[in-house]
Amino acid sequence: MGEPGRAGDARPDLDYYEAVPYLLVMESVERDGRWVRCAEYPELPGCAAEAHSALEALRQLETERRRVLRRLWERGEPIPVPRQPLRGPGPSLAPPACPARA
Repeated sequence: MGEPGRAGDARPDLDYYEAVPYLLVMESVERDGRWVRCAEYPELPGCAAEAHSALEALRQLETERRRVLRRLWERGEPIPVPRQPLRGPGPSLAPPACPARA
């Protein structure tokens, strides 16, 4: 699961959690007649950002993700990891192969 964090501590290093691919959710929301982009990692408590551009929301979210992970790590609190899928993969979303042209 990763290298131990501290001597005698069985949990992974902070670097391990910073590399975890958390689920990212982004949506556009109208606020006071203007559109803003809201981005969040729902698996991390309070980890969200809002900006007028998607790129800026992602930049802010990345800063917040690292802050949340470091805070949890320093307090010795459990750090959430993504949940396993509820079921196996569904049907393929890949487009059908093009038939060979004669």
